[in-house]
Amino acid sequence: MVFRRRARMLRWLVCGRLGPVWMWKALLLFAAIAFAGQLLGVIFNKSVQPAAHSIFSSPDAQGPSLGSCQPHTHIMFLKTHKTASSTVLNMLYRFGEERNLRFALPLGYQLGYPLPFNAHRVKGYRGPRAIEFHIMGNHMRFNKLEVEKVMPADTFYFSIIRDPVTLAESSFAYYKEVAPAFRKAKGLGDFADDPRKYYDPRLRNNHYARNLLWFDFGMDHNANFSMALAQRGEAMIRRTFKLILVSEYFDQSMILLRHALCWPLDAVVSFSLNARQQKPISTGGMSGNWVGKAAAAAAIGVRAGRSQPKTPPNLSLTEDQREKLRQWNALDWYLYKVFNRTFWEEIDRFGRAQMEQEMTLLRTRREDLARVCLRDGGKPVEAQRIRDKNIRPYQSGLVKILGYELQPGLDNITMMACLRMIRPEIQYKDVLDTKQFPRAPAVQAQSGQLSQGLMAAAGGTFLRQDSSRTGEKVVRGEAVGRTLEEGEKDWDGSRLMRSNQTLIRPQEREKLR
Repeated sequence: MVFRRRARMLRWLVCGRLGPVWMWKALLLFAAIAFAGQLLGVIFNKSVQPAAHSIFSSPDAQGPSLGSCQPHTHIMFLKTHKTASSTVLNMLYRFGEERNLRFALPLGYQLGYPLPFNAHRVKGYRGPRAIEFHIMGNHMRFNKLEVEKVMPADTFYFSIIRDPVTLAESSFAYYKEVAPAFRKAKGLGDFADDPRKYYDPRLRNNHYARNLLWFDFGMDHNANFSMALAQRGEAMIRRTFKLILVSEYFDQSMILLRHALCWPLDAVVSFSLNARQQKPISTGGMSGNWVGKAAAAAAIGVRAGRSQPKTPPNLSLTEDQREKLRQWNALDWYLYKVFNRTFWEEIDRFGRAQMEQEMTLLRTRREDLARVCLRDGGKPVEAQRIRDKNIRPYQSGLVKILGYELQPGLDNITMMACLRMIRPEIQYKDVLDTKQFPRAPAVQAQSGQLSQGLMAAAGGTFLRQDSSRTGEKVVRGEAVGRTLEEGEKDWDGSRLMRSNQTLIRPQEREKLR
């Protein structure tokens, strides 16, 4: 009885003086909802904040308006040697990767070079235009009929050339130990004085020593010069290539290329890649994790166990020797003169004043990106100073190849965009290959181990004894993959046999064990 009285009194107090019970329940519910909302708001604000503003998303990235044109996505770039072509290829890699385009990648690192290109050198090729490839740009010796089997009919073809004298300087420094004609000469001037004393057209890799542009365009670089021959070569190039860039006028070339392809400004902004330092490498030999891959890419012989100081290449030339080099490379000199003239005619049609304005924007944008992306004020650095081995450039020849280091503390979007701009060609090709042809983790690990040796296993490898007079062992940089079988012949007539996934010469089996 007493308990009931107290209960009635409590209800009277609560309902009469403090309000009904339902009101308290509602207040408690609202308080719980408010607290939960505040808590979720804090979490949401922390986890779903907008991405930090990146310089690559600024309006300056687009550049001046190009009107209503649509960007070209079917592109064939003939990557000529020692012409700043690695920098151009980096632009193509970046543009294609950012838009998930399909690359016509080589089985190894070059598209059959120095043999004329064959469509079966493209990884994943299944027959004429069975698969849509968007971009082709790795080193090849041009063969139009075979390229047309791979690339769509509306493909935009372009290439880049360089003054044969400065090209010879770069080629001599880079291929001094590869081309027998260069190896025998004390210096470039010595070679220029009497090229035929050192040059034997039968020796492998001597194509680097004469009319290298003409050779890369797929023509006979040892032919005697005649105006009729030179004009036929010029006509062939004009029929196929919509634009020929000039290395000495790189910024002007990028403006013309941007307008021809209808690309945003950032797509043609670049940092110079594969640039050489004038001082020699103090410790000889090709070393580092990328030695085998790069040796494959350049078709360079690797002598195991040799490490000795290198003599710096003597590249000094008198004016008379420069003229002799032009005569020695007469077919290249002809191409350079006629397409340099065409290049400036294109600029006149474009407008000199507009070209100056857009070049200023291009250079300003390059400086801005270098300031954001690169350490050391954007200056290229020696490979051994680069902490990340994945962006160290491959070292070859008697000069140092420079690279870049990323600025620390970048947000993820900016860091990835900057990384694309400085990633060396060989490593970038591997990244694209992995994206385009994903493999199981075990296979990737095995391939990574093989890359430390003479050649990456991707696509297969071919080792052979060089048939040249030097008798040196060389690594041939192109795997023919599905197109060669055991018992067939390599490009120089050597028979091949299979060792695991690699076709080799019989005499090399013991060396691989």
